[in-house]
Amino acid sequence: MPHLKDQAPCSSADCPSVSLIFAARNEAEKLPQALATIEQIDYPALEVIAVNDRSTDATSVILRNAVERNGRFKIVNVEDLPQGWLGKPHALQSGYEVSQGEWLLFTDADVCFKPDSLRRAMEMAKFRGLDHLTLMGNVEMHGFWEKTVLSFFALGFYIGTNPAAVSDPNSRAYLGVGAFQLMKRHAYQTSGTHRRLAMEVVDDLKLGKIVKRSGFRSGVGLAGDYVSVRWHAGLQNIVRGVTKNFFAVAGYRVEIVAFQLAGIFCTNVLPFVVLPFVHGWTRILAAASVMIALAAHAGTARVMKASGWYATTQPLGAIIFGYMLLRSTVMTLKQGGVIWRDTFYPLKELRKGLV
Repeated sequence: MPHLKDQAPCSSADCPSVSLIFAARNEAEKLPQALATIEQIDYPALEVIAVNDRSTDATSVILRNAVERNGRFKIVNVEDLPQGWLGKPHALQSGYEVSQGEWLLFTDADVCFKPDSLRRAMEMAKFRGLDHLTLMGNVEMHGFWEKTVLSFFALGFYIGTNPAAVSDPNSRAYLGVGAFQLMKRHAYQTSGTHRRLAMEVVDDLKLGKIVKRSGFRSGVGLAGDYVSVRWHAGLQNIVRGVTKNFFAVAGYRVEIVAFQLAGIFCTNVLPFVVLPFVHGWTRILAAASVMIALAAHAGTARVMKASGWYATTQPLGAIIFGYMLLRSTVMTLKQGGVIWRDTFYPLKELRKGLV
């Protein structure tokens, strides 16, 4: 995959207009840092549309102050959530409806940018002939547990989505990362906009799907520090944060979850456990599995700016990951749905809205 650091920024004369759109609900803690970096984005034809999605904290005040400081900012206030919508897809749809850019950049309210990140991304998209470019940025991690879980999560995410194949029109691989999705307005409109994703919990991932399935050119790049986020602080917040997502990624199907759990155990735990107790060809095969797993994990950890030694935590990371998947499944079934941004959504409606 291409690296953003290796891509020269586009010149001002070659920069089409862009509407940067994000939804914020009770983001007062992280929003000021993200806004400070958005205000510093060096791009000549940029409008920033911040959607205040029914916030009850100081988010609205923070956004109003940003508008007063910077004429590129606009605020859309969402007071009520219509029937048949999840909060975030509805907020992003609301932002799009007032936007004017030839290109749209969907991001999150806690994402930080380097000043020339958008120029580089635009040049990458144009150079590669893409209608949709999503970037995998840097996830800020602190401490042993965050690095153990998130480095394994990244490894599983990479294997599960195959981002290197997304740009191949003959491949069914697709990807959308919520932190950075840049696309042509025409591609977004033709794909159905967020109206097609109205009840999709993993709307960012599925945005990449509908764009690619609509016949547009999609691609993935590595942003590094040009796009960064502090996702969830601490192991407990990571576990809670993915509760709504993991069962959704499995299509709310218990049999898929069972298959995933078996795969996680057999490929990431079992070879490590049996290696000291087997002999002959079985030991050779188990050792080969362990070495391949360690090499892949070490490479992923280094990309995420963690020590390659975190590869040795792979069985532990796999066990925690499996627990998060199981917890997401059990809680969603027990609740009969998911709670997201303080709103409950019934499982029956979520299954109907799958894309």
